[in-house]
Amino acid sequence: MCAPSVINAVRHSLSRRHFLTAVGGSVGATMVAPISGLAQTKPVRLAKGFRDVYDLTHTFSPKLPVFPAFKPMQIRQRFTIARDGFFANEVTFDEHTGTHLDAPVHFIANGGTADRIAVDRLIAPLAVVSIEARAAKDVDTMVTVDDLLAWEKRYGRLPAGAFVAMHSAWEARISNADRFLNRDAKGTMHAPGFSEAAARFLAQERDIVGAGVDTLSLDAAAAQKFVAHLALLGAGKYGVELLANLARVPSSGATIIVGGPKHEGASGGPVRVFAVA
Repeated sequence: MCAPSVINAVRHSLSRRHFLTAVGGSVGATMVAPISGLAQTKPVRLAKGFRDVYDLTHTFSPKLPVFPAFKPMQIRQRFTIARDGFFANEVTFDEHTGTHLDAPVHFIANGGTADRIAVDRLIAPLAVVSIEARAAKDVDTMVTVDDLLAWEKRYGRLPAGAFVAMHSAWEARISNADRFLNRDAKGTMHAPGFSEAAARFLAQERDIVGAGVDTLSLDAAAAQKFVAHLALLGAGKYGVELLANLARVPSSGATIIVGGPKHEGASGGPVRVFAVA
């Protein structure tokens, strides 16, 4: 579990200037390479407060798989230095594209929007629950209450205000949209997610701020209804989907930092997500 001193250092003690100085200083930073593969950069040393920083975000690219209801994001160069004296792109995307946040309003009428999520809920103790071994054999496997209790048996009760992430190693498929969506002959997608019981357990019996997955949906892809979304978002929690690099983050003891979207009335949006430990 994340030491209180680390959380306090991130939430209260480190000013923006100090934080940027720390990151720019010289401890292990795990970064995401372009969509064709994942790679690590050389370690850098942080000033104090935590040792390692991990990038949990996939590069925002038209090549990223998207939920079938949405279009891939588009990047169009609008200005060039040679012609206009400066370089800039126009970027067009649906809110729920790439590594992104789901706000309660995404599924709950009158639910909270992403721009109104309190910033202290975007910095949280991170619990990574791995179902990688099962997912390798069963693409429809889900995080269960037993998985959560097994995590607690090993690491202790989920800390107050935690963010719980499912690690299924699904990101190994990220460079191939067909493999990632994993449709069967009838067009039904298959990928892991949270079971309804696990989502309700987290929402009702534990004090969490949100939950995340390394797939496209909090729900298993073959689910007939969005039961995990409804259980979590209906309880005022937020979700983060298409997380990266969870295999590299400690299962317990890290802190997640979600750079949440803040456009007015947002049902969600692309995020830059880090973990520090």
